[in-house]
Amino acid sequence: MNEKQNLEAKLQSWNQKQKKETMEYVFLSAAGIFTVLFVWQAVVITGMVNERVLPAPTTILETLIYKFGNKAPDGNVLSVNVLASLQVALSGFLSAIVIGVPLGLVMGWWTYADRFIRPIFELVRPVPPIAWIPLVVVWMGVGLKAKALIIFFTAFVPCVINSYTGIKLTSKTLIDVSRTFGAPNYEIFWKVGVPSALPMVFAGIRVALGNSWSTLVAAEMLAASAGLGYMIQIGRTVARPDIVIVGMVVIGAIGAVLSLILSRAEKYFLRWKVNR
Repeated sequence: MNEKQNLEAKLQSWNQKQKKETMEYVFLSAAGIFTVLFVWQAVVITGMVNERVLPAPTTILETLIYKFGNKAPDGNVLSVNVLASLQVALSGFLSAIVIGVPLGLVMGWWTYADRFIRPIFELVRPVPPIAWIPLVVVWMGVGLKAKALIIFFTAFVPCVINSYTGIKLTSKTLIDVSRTFGAPNYEIFWKVGVPSALPMVFAGIRVALGNSWSTLVAAEMLAASAGLGYMIQIGRTVARPDIVIVGMVVIGAIGAVLSLILSRAEKYFLRWKVNR
């Protein structure tokens, strides 16, 4: 009974510690954001920076609220631009995960697959995603598929590299023990190699997400009629820095939300490691 009470006490203490750390993190994050906004507002109000060059945070907020219900100057309300960008970014990003992660795992586990695929991959890997734009236009025109393909190229590489590295780092002891008990190679791959590689796989997916979202503006340069990147381009054309910054803020906010969702998924799939 005493042992059970001790365990409950330790669990309660751990929960309290976690809540305290979470509160501290939230407080410090909010304080950091508030400080930046305060300094930014002060710099503009005092005239140290011209508001035509860098609008004040209050102006950005007004423009953000304005874009929720008004189409000027890019011809779309904010929600339409957000949905268009999500469609482009997630199409390329998810395609890169579906193809890149299994490819990296297979290359890292089977030597013949590595020797066959790696030379081709090493030729493609150094090419920046922007360099693919002329070819993509020739292949697919300027529609959704073309933009998604550009996002795919920027997300594909980290998915492959991290998956490959992760499964290569699988403990040889675990592999030898599995073989001793007579497990076939494909079963060792699925039950030992893949779980061991998951932390690196998720790290690659996180990098791929950041790359996808940051390449969005370039992808939407292809004759877009909607999207956050398109809104930023129009804001630059009509000399509206407030529109440009609103687009940047929304891209950052959506990226943070997607990163949070990815973190939740990572904790779920790696709960055996987190709770260890």
